[in-house]
Amino acid sequence: MNKLTLLAKAMIDYYRNDPRRINHFIKVHAFAKEIGELEGLDGETLFILEAAAYVHDIGIKNSEQKYGSSAGKYQELEGPAEAEKLLSQLGFDKRVINRVSYLVGHHHTYDKVDGEDYRILIEADFIVNAYEDCMSKESVENVRSKIFKTKSGTEILDTLFPCTEE
Repeated sequence: MNKLTLLAKAMIDYYRNDPRRINHFIKVHAFAKEIGELEGLDGETLFILEAAAYVHDIGIKNSEQKYGSSAGKYQELEGPAEAEKLLSQLGFDKRVINRVSYLVGHHHTYDKVDGEDYRILIEADFIVNAYEDCMSKESVENVRSKIFKTKSGTEILDTLFPCTEE
């Protein structure tokens, strides 16, 4: 069985009895994979992106326990160590673990994006959050203009939220 499948299963177990969180990371993974493939990412970068998409919100559980909040800043504080622990248990390469942990620790930080994996993770997470949070047309348009850079991510956003088309 491939490592990404094992990781998805491990995250489902991690968020046992929390279908909202499980559905969220499954959807973020699906959009991230789609955008990554459409944007022509190389195999290693796509693998890292997919792994990061599965674990991007792994810090929520500890954030809620420690701070009583799932705010992005707390996720970024708590997530990297949890991601590293899980990925290590599953035998992921240290280079992959380091990059995924970095992405988990920055996926709510939108300036200084340093790679297509990072960019696409942000876009995929936003696409799912926009729907799940019933974001207003204005909010979607604002984020589209400020954050979205990939052609594929922008096209998917525009397909889901046609009110944002230019």
